Amino acid sequence: MEFSIKAGTPEKLRSGCIALGVIDAKGLTPAAAAIDKASNGYLTEILRRGDLEPKAGSTLMLHNVPGTACERILLVSLGKQAEFSDKNFRSTVGAAAKAFATCGSKDATLCLLDQAVPGRDARWRGRQAAMLLADSAYRYETTKAKKDDAPRRGPSKITLLLADQADVAGVQAGAVQGKAIAGGMALAKELGNLPANICTPTYLAQQAKALGKAHKLKVDVLERAQMEKLGMGSLLSVAAGSAQPPKFIVMKYDGAPKKGARPVVLVGKGITFDTGGISIKPAAEMDEMKYDMCGAASVFGTLKAVATLGLPLNVIGLVPTTENMPGGRATKPGDIVTSMSGQTIEILNTDAEGRLILCDALTYAERFEPDCVIDIATLTGACIIALGAIPSGLLANDDELAAELLARGQESGDRAWQLPLWDDYQEMLKSNFADIPNIGSKGAGTITAACFLARFTAKYKWAHLDIAGTAWKSGGDKGATGRPVPLLAQFLLGRAKAA
Repeated sequence: MEFSIKAGTPEKLRSGCIALGVIDAKGLTPAAAAIDKASNGYLTEILRRGDLEPKAGSTLMLHNVPGTACERILLVSLGKQAEFSDKNFRSTVGAAAKAFATCGSKDATLCLLDQAVPGRDARWRGRQAAMLLADSAYRYETTKAKKDDAPRRGPSKITLLLADQADVAGVQAGAVQGKAIAGGMALAKELGNLPANICTPTYLAQQAKALGKAHKLKVDVLERAQMEKLGMGSLLSVAAGSAQPPKFIVMKYDGAPKKGARPVVLVGKGITFDTGGISIKPAAEMDEMKYDMCGAASVFGTLKAVATLGLPLNVIGLVPTTENMPGGRATKPGDIVTSMSGQTIEILNTDAEGRLILCDALTYAERFEPDCVIDIATLTGACIIALGAIPSGLLANDDELAAELLARGQESGDRAWQLPLWDDYQEMLKSNFADIPNIGSKGAGTITAACFLARFTAKYKWAHLDIAGTAWKSGGDKGATGRPVPLLAQFLLGRAKAA
């Protein structure tokens, strides 16, 4: 998708579809008023009939509006002027993006960026608009034998039309960032949506090498023998029942201008399919366990966005990846394994496997002397019960890092909510036979999972994102969401700006 940013008025513009804002159900924005004047009050008459709902994001498509050179005009409700917010802006632009994606126009114009958003500048508006518009163009077709022979619907060129020339530079800079973030989301979605018989640990390793070649990342892939030598007994215990060989992927982006700058390390859970192992899951919706590698997918997507933008930071992506399968060699409940840190772990439930691969990756991260480490994982069903599908769960051993992530989540629209990581919860992790069990006593499942991981992060600042509720959607809209790529990218953009 190509973006162009211009200043001007829309009444003489030729466009396949132009999106105009409506305030308080009937009030026209300046751009809409210009079209209304050219059409002798056509828009005012349409709105008078009450066909456009007042809720922000409601739309009404009009064809052949007299006095204009536009094939289609899309009216988009901005909601109430006094209540216009981040959410309303995203709702209106998102609604326009959805309408654009399903119409037959090859080009479109968006006139929705002039409405002021409290506390947000032109760059933010451009970034959000480009991200939402470009993300709306994603389609999964990789494993469909019968392709759609009809021409692809939706525009390939979009003009962001502004009233004020002074906003053009800011919107332009933001749009570049938003398009890069959407590209990272598309990669994360594609990897997540692929079936587990294609997206194996070996496939992820191949994709890491391809990403490295395309964006000049340094990529290393550790094999089983290397993991054994490092003492990654916890990770390898999860891989024991699978015929697919495990991989440990290391991707390095060196963008910091200062030599020796400490990196941000992103650790993504890469369980390419999770049966639960010997503690096998129920059959219903088990197909969705192909999404158990969405943490890994988000690391891929974030690194792509960072490299595309050339951010002046060092970022390292670590992806421990394996299947979790039952079998004659599979780890059993009651088994005790030794992690890379030397701590022993009693496996009480083989379906609590994500923390077992992450803990060795978190220990491995120490060698990079990181500025901070963030792990991303579809870790606990308890997080879905607690928070639903709106925010990701956030726990951290450093309050400043947590606050930074929360703020970037609000800024990006990819929000997180912090849960406590108090020492009191560590009392729920006790074993008579090992240093630590892989599950806690009843209750607070998301917190005790993070408490487990915290045992391996004492040497650096660390945050944990539980994306079990946000990484994919079920039902008729089933598919990976690409989250939390926007949050992570915004976090790194903030770090780059500070640097």
